[in-house]
Amino acid sequence: MDEQPPGPSDVDFSRASIARVYDYLLGGREYLEVDRRAADAMRNVVPEVAEIAKDNRCFLRRGVRYLVRDAGIRQLVDIGSGLPSDGNVNEVAHAVDAGVRIVYVDNDPVVLAHARAILARDEHSDVVSADLRRPGPLFEKVADLGLLDLDAPFAVLLSGVVHHLSDDDDPAGLVAAVRERLSPGSHLLLSHFLDDDESRADALERAFLHGGLGSGRFRTWTEIRAYFDGLELVEPGLVYANEWRPDEHTQVESPVRTLYAAGIGRKP
Repeated sequence: MDEQPPGPSDVDFSRASIARVYDYLLGGREYLEVDRRAADAMRNVVPEVAEIAKDNRCFLRRGVRYLVRDAGIRQLVDIGSGLPSDGNVNEVAHAVDAGVRIVYVDNDPVVLAHARAILARDEHSDVVSADLRRPGPLFEKVADLGLLDLDAPFAVLLSGVVHHLSDDDDPAGLVAAVRERLSPGSHLLLSHFLDDDESRADALERAFLHGGLGSGRFRTWTEIRAYFDGLELVEPGLVYANEWRPDEHTQVESPVRTLYAAGIGRKP
């Protein structure tokens, strides 16, 4: 995996990529040596760090299944979707209802190229290039596709993306801007690295920030709960991700379960 793969000319292959590091931790193949080194810096402080990525992916699947099967949502906007892998959002959603419409959003050129190739024949899914740090243009691009009706209920998925915003990015303000664009009956799914007063959170945050990736903030329950202001939290509320409606595939006793929080909120 050390060779530079073909890709867009504006990709900086000398720096680790959030999407590729995540893919590496999930056991994927779309990574470079620089991504492996960044992941190894995390493993040096928390050997089970890959379990966080897997726990997040499992929560996302359970959350999407809930949104489509139980909440009746038929429109999804997956922001910061990352590289496609087994059990993508469209696969999970379409297993429940083949008519669910999905827009993937990312700003990584490699992610966009992979997503467009995979979704080329999927008339119910599409992808746009946009950045959560500019929510206005992001939602304009989603609307311009004409695939979703943003006046009707839809769900925004912020799975493992907000913790890659620095404090200077004003994550609370950006998530508030997302909430403002939710129509009544819409939902927000969000998962985030958790600082639950545990030393491993501090050590792992330093590895994320200074081990080659350059982002990855662990925030407190209070900070993460504020992302759901004005929304009705779906039971069981904001909890450790593996405690959110676990199924037979959930590693309830994951060794890193206290380092990750998740929840889903509904706009009244």
